[in-house]
Formats: sequence, C-alpha cells, structure tokens
Amino acid sequence: MVSKRLSRLEGHRRKFLAVIDDTPECSRAVHYAGRRAKNSNGGLVLLYVIPEGDFQQWLGVEEIMRAEAREAAEAVMAKSAQTVRETIGLEPEIVIREGSAAEEIKAVIEDDRDIAILVLAAGSAKDGPGPLVSMIAGRAQAFPIPVTVLPDALSNEEIDALC
Repeated sequence: MVSKRLSRLEGHRRKFLAVIDDTPECSRAVHYAGRRAKNSNGGLVLLYVIPEGDFQQWLGVEEIMRAEAREAAEAVMAKSAQTVRETIGLEPEIVIREGSAAEEIKAVIEDDRDIAILVLAAGSAKDGPGPLVSMIAGRAQAFPIPVTVLPDALSNEEIDALC
C-alpha cells in the first residue's frame, strides 16, 4: 500500500518520475515526463538506480567500486538533467539510489508523496520491451501509482504533440 499522494494539496505539485538507465528508450520517457510536467505546471524527478552488484570485495576495493559507480551515475544524471533544461526548460530533481530497480522505484514513490505518475518507454529490441516494462507486464501491483508506457516508435515531435 502506498501513502496518500499529496500532489493536489495546496503547496504541493504533481511530479512525474522517469528512470534513467542504459536503455535507448529511457530518453523518450524522460522527454515525455518532462513535457507533461512542464505543461501541467508539475515537477520532474529523474531516478538512477545503481544495481546491487559485486561490491562484496575486500573493503578497500568495495569502496572504490561504489565510488566509481556513484561517479558514473552522477555523470549520466548531469547529462540527462542538462538535456531536460535545454530542451524543455525545466529543472529536474535528481535521485540516485543503490539496489534493486523495482524496490528503489517503490521507495522513491513512497518517500516523495508528490510523485503521481511513473513514465516508462517500451523498447524495440528483439529481446522485449525493456527490463522495467517487462517487469510490469502482467503484474497488476508492480508499482503503487499509475504507469504511462510510451510506444517504441514515437519521436520527440510526436511526444510533444501528445503532451
């Protein structure tokens, strides 16, 4: 069960959540979420989840690996945020977490009660629509808020027309 959303109360605004990962389709999800946020006077939250990994090395090596993963995540997020600023004119919130993508998405939604919509984009690869979209397919309770899934063939211009 998710906490009551606060996005419609005075002093709050509806936020759209987009997940940044290494899939080619994530840029479309960010573009759509950013446009919807801008057009509805809402906010945009960008989430990057550092996968639970092989950080179980010797302590010194583990700390270096974590720091390198964090640095890489910060670089990816800085680039994504800059793209949003330049193309949409919106300042996104940046969240970086470590763990399971699904669990961290749920945790961010629970932590920020203004987040009202999760935006994902389907991929066109032969192995499926992408890891997050595949995860929610057929699972009614994958995430506790509505999920918008963009088709894989939409261009940014078509996304702009929809928003």
